[in-house]
Amino acid sequence: MENIAQYIKDIIGDFIASKENSMKKWDDEPAWANALVGFSNGADPIFPFFKEDIGNFYLQPLEILSQAYPEQVFKSEQISVISWILPQTDATKRDHRKETHFPSERWARSRIFGEQANVKLRQHVVRKLYEINIEAVAPLLSPLYKSAMSEKYAFASRWSERHTAYASGLGTFGLSDGLITPKGKAMRTGSVVANVYLEPTLRPYEDHNAYCLFHQKGTCGECIERCPIGAISEKGHDKYICSRYVNMTRKYVPKHYGFDGYGCGFCQTGVCCESGIPKELQ
Repeated sequence: MENIAQYIKDIIGDFIASKENSMKKWDDEPAWANALVGFSNGADPIFPFFKEDIGNFYLQPLEILSQAYPEQVFKSEQISVISWILPQTDATKRDHRKETHFPSERWARSRIFGEQANVKLRQHVVRKLYEINIEAVAPLLSPLYKSAMSEKYAFASRWSERHTAYASGLGTFGLSDGLITPKGKAMRTGSVVANVYLEPTLRPYEDHNAYCLFHQKGTCGECIERCPIGAISEKGHDKYICSRYVNMTRKYVPKHYGFDGYGCGFCQTGVCCESGIPKELQ
C-alpha cells in the first residue's frame, strides 16, 4: 500500500461517518464532528521528555508496542503514533454554552456514548492495520495503562491522549489544561501506536501554551469565569477541586437525563478557543 497515512485518515473518517458515532438518542445523532488526524514518531525525543517531566511511570511508544507483541523486536524510529481529535458537534457546543452549573444532556452523552465510540474507533484502527500486516495497539486499551500520581502534576496516567496529540502537532495546552486545537478545545482525543513509519506531522509551535491567549498575551481568562466550582484561576487548574465537581455530576446526570453518566467541560465552551485557535494568535 503506497499511502498508509491517507488509508489511516480514511479509516477514521469512515468510522466517524458511520452509525458507530452515535449519541444513542435523537435518531442516532452523531457524537462527534469530522476528525483531525496527526502523526508522531516513536523516536521523537518528546516522549522521553514526557517521562522525565510527568514521571518515570510514563510509557514510551516502544514499551507499549513491545508489550502487545512480546515475540516481536521493534525499532523506535520505525514506530508511529497516530493521534486524532474528535471535535464536539455544533449542537453539543450550543447546548452546553447555555449551561452554567451542570452539564447539558448532549455534553454528558458525548462524554459517555461518544467515548464509547472513541474506544471502538481505537479498536477499529488497530484491527484495520492488523489486516494489512501492521502491528498496532491502542495505549488506553493496553494492560499497561493505568492512573498514576505525578510528583509534579498530581493526578496523571501512564499515557496521555492530550500529550500525544500535542506531540503529533494537533494542539497546545491552555490555562485550564485543555488542549486547544485547530478544531477548538471542545473535543476528545485518542491514539494508536503502530509498527509503520509515517511522516510526522509538523509541530507548528515550540511553546506548549502557544495557542492560549492568557499565557501568550495575559488576556482572556474566560475559562476561569466559566468554571462552576472555581477550579481554574490565574495560577492554573486545580485537579482536586475539579475532580470533586465531576463526582457531583455523577448524581445529577442519572437523575435528570436517565443514564449513568457524568461530565463537565465548562472550560471548553463559551470561551474564545471553543472551536479553534483564538484569532489573535493565528
